[in-house]
Order: sequence, then C-alpha cells, then structure tokens
Amino acid sequence: MDMKNRINLLFEVGMLKKTPRTGYQFLGTGQESVAEHSFRTAIIGYILSKDAPGADTGKITLMCLFHDFHEARTGDHNYVNKQYVTVDEDRAVRDLARGLPFGDEIIALTDEFNRAETLEARLARDADQLDLIMELKEKKDLGNKYATDWIFYAEKRLLTEYGKRMADEILKTDSTDWWFEKKTDLWVNGPGNNHKISE
Repeated sequence: MDMKNRINLLFEVGMLKKTPRTGYQFLGTGQESVAEHSFRTAIIGYILSKDAPGADTGKITLMCLFHDFHEARTGDHNYVNKQYVTVDEDRAVRDLARGLPFGDEIIALTDEFNRAETLEARLARDADQLDLIMELKEKKDLGNKYATDWIFYAEKRLLTEYGKRMADEILKTDSTDWWFEKKTDLWVNGPGNNHKISE
C-alpha cells in the first residue's frame, strides 16, 4: 500500500502539467501550467538561497516545488476568482499527503510556506512572485501594456531584499538578452562564418 500511495501522488502531481494558471485570461496574453510555474519557481528559489547566508537551500527548493500541490485538486484561482471562491488548500494538502510516509513533511513545508515566518518561507514566496514577474516582463517586452501594472503589484508582494534585488535586475534585462546578441554578425552570416560585417 505504501508504494501505491506514492504512485497515486505522482499521478496527482502530474495533473499540474494539465492545470492552467488562470490569471493569463485577464492579462490577455500568455499561458502556462501550474507545473511549468512550479519548475522555474524552484530554480529561482535555489538561486535566491545562494545569496542568503544561512538559508536552507533544500528546504526552499522543496517549498517552491510543493507550494501549489493543492491545485491538482482545487485548480488555480487568480485574484479575481478569490473574491468569490473560497478554496480549502489545507484540506487538499492533507488529503493528498494522507498515507504517505513523508506526508507530514509535505504538510509542514506547505504550512511554513503559507505562514511566511521563516527566511526560507519568505525566499520561497519571493521565488513564486519572481517567476510571475519574469512572465510579466516577457509579456511587457512583447507589447502587453497591462503587464506593467501587474508587475507593480507583484513587486509589492516581495518580502526580502534578495527578492527585490532580483526583481530590479529582471526588469532591467530584456527577456531575449540571453540568446539574442544584437551586436554580432551571427544573425547575418550564421555561426562559424569568419566574414565579419561592420556594425
């Protein structure tokens, strides 16, 4: 039965790959699944932990991975939805953790994330918002005029100086900078071509 419960959890969290983040319908552009969001949130949390002396990297990364587990059962509810719908996240997490030998750890990490009292929880919550800010910056770069307003409110939700510093750099960086080196001749002559053009 123990292995069966583990497999059931894996099928359940697989539902997050099919669960859309619903805010995009109001933003007007973009789409992603909860699983896609959780993945980059975990990477951001890992990176933030490296800047914060004494922070527990493993705990932050797990909180980031687990923070939306409940949405496999409840779906994602954005800020408009939450004005009218009450979601029992605690019950969803406790139900999914039932029967798992590590279920108490999932519950404890989720509770810690939601309380935001520890450095690890605050960094994980910042990672959650920073992933949203990155998505919004991409939409802004592509011309969505509403993304700027959304970024303003997401920045207000940041809890740590580490998160705020990362947000500042995100907003100064064009989302294509990592691959689109505009001052090279790659885009004219192709890779490996030694014919330099004037810039």
